[in-house]
Amino acid sequence: MKLVIVTAVEEFHNDILKLFKKANIENFSESTIDGYKSSNGYLVTPNWFGSKKEGNESTMFFSFTDKELIDSLFELIKEFNKNLETNNPIKAVVLPIEKSI
Repeated sequence: MKLVIVTAVEEFHNDILKLFKKANIENFSESTIDGYKSSNGYLVTPNWFGSKKEGNESTMFFSFTDKELIDSLFELIKEFNKNLETNNPIKAVVLPIEKSI
């Protein structure tokens, strides 16, 4: 068993759901997050009215699942990212699970 984490801008939310389904990953969780791209380390820009967030609405999905299903998901994500017209690809990482209950 491994942990797969997938992040993307909110625009791809439904696409990720379809990719999980095609990869036969039926059990997963999701959370809405703010994604940032910042080379100078500032996440908040001050203005007259306080602070304004410069982040993108994003989604994070995660699932504890089998390696074979994750391999399938990665292939589907690679194909999806090849056809993007934006520089916000779907990103995914895999982490091994040392122990679980």
